[in-house]
Amino acid sequence: MTKAAALLLAGGLALTACASDEEPAADGGDTGGGAAADAPKIGLAFDTGGEGDRSFNDSAVAGVEAAIEANGGTVAKLSPNDDGSNRADLLTQLADQGYDPIIAVGFAYSDVIGDIAEQYPDVTFAQVDGAVEDAGSPENLTGLLFAEEEGSFLAGVAAATKTEADHVGFVGGVETPLIQKFQAGFEAGVEAVNPDIQVDSQYISPAGDFSGFNDPARGKIVAQGMYDAGADIVYHAAGGSGIGVFQAAAESGGRAIGVDSDQYQTVDDPALQAVIMTSMLKRVDNAVEQFIGNYVEGDVAGGENQRFDLESEGVGLSTSGGFIDDIQDDLDTYREQIISGDIEVPTTP
Repeated sequence: MTKAAALLLAGGLALTACASDEEPAADGGDTGGGAAADAPKIGLAFDTGGEGDRSFNDSAVAGVEAAIEANGGTVAKLSPNDDGSNRADLLTQLADQGYDPIIAVGFAYSDVIGDIAEQYPDVTFAQVDGAVEDAGSPENLTGLLFAEEEGSFLAGVAAATKTEADHVGFVGGVETPLIQKFQAGFEAGVEAVNPDIQVDSQYISPAGDFSGFNDPARGKIVAQGMYDAGADIVYHAAGGSGIGVFQAAAESGGRAIGVDSDQYQTVDDPALQAVIMTSMLKRVDNAVEQFIGNYVEGDVAGGENQRFDLESEGVGLSTSGGFIDDIQDDLDTYREQIISGDIEVPTTP
C-alpha cells in the first residue's frame, strides 16, 4: 500500500495524553521551509484505545504524519479516559491551546463535537465516522465518513471463497449502527458466494459500553468460541480487541481478517501475522491526510460530509502476505458490481 511505511511507524508509537491544564505533548515535523506560524498546528483526539491500537487510531496517526511530511506542522494527541466521559474536555483543551484544525477520531464524539464547534467558530473541526447533521450541522465541522459495508462485503467474499469448513464468524467491538455496517456487509458478501455458509456474529460489548474496542482478552474469548464451534475464518471490527481474535486464530489453527489498517503489517508477532489472510482497509489515513491538505490550501468548505467508498478507494482489501492473490479476479468482479450499482450492499444486518 502507498502508506505502508507510515502505518508501520504509527503502529509503533504510543504517545498519548489526558485532558489537563498542561500543554499536551506535541510531535513536530519539517515545516517545509515555511514559517512555523504558517504550518498547521493539528489537534488529534483519539477514540477508545488511543494510539498504539494498530488499527483505527493508528491509521489516523499515519494520515496526520503524512500530512505533516507534506505540509509541515505539529500535532498534539489526546486520549479519552476509560469511560470516555472527558471527550468534550479533550476538544476544548485543544481549541483553548490554539490547535487548528482539530480532528476527533470516532463516532463517540458525535454527542459533544457540535457544541464545541459552535463555541469555537474560528476553529476548523473534522470528525472521523461522524456525520455533520448528527452533530447539529455546525458550519466549521466536516464529517469524514466511509462505506464500511462495501469493504466488508469484499471481506465476506474472501472468507466465503477461502473457508474449508463452510463456517465463518464476525466479531464486533461494540454493538452500534456503525459496527453493524461491517457485520451487514460481511454477511452479505458471504451469502453472495454461498448462502449455505454459516456465519456466527457476536459483539464484545453492548451499545454504550465502548470497552469492547480495547479488550483483547474478551475479543479472544468471543473468537475462540467461534473457532471451537467450527468456524475457520473470523473477521473482526473491534479495534484494539482484534489482537485477541488473532491470538484465538493462531491457537485454533484458523485464519482471521483484520480491519482499518493493514494488520498483517502492524502486528509484531509472526505467529499472528501468519493467520491474517487480509484486512478490510478503511483508509482513515487517506481521509485525514486529504482533510489537512485541504485545510492548508484553504479549501475546507465545512458544514458537510465527505464519503470514502470503494470507487474512491476509501475502503478495500489488503493483499499483504499474498493469501488472497488467487481470488483477486473474483474480488474485482464483485467490486465492479458494487461500484456500478448492480449489487446494493446493506448497511444493517
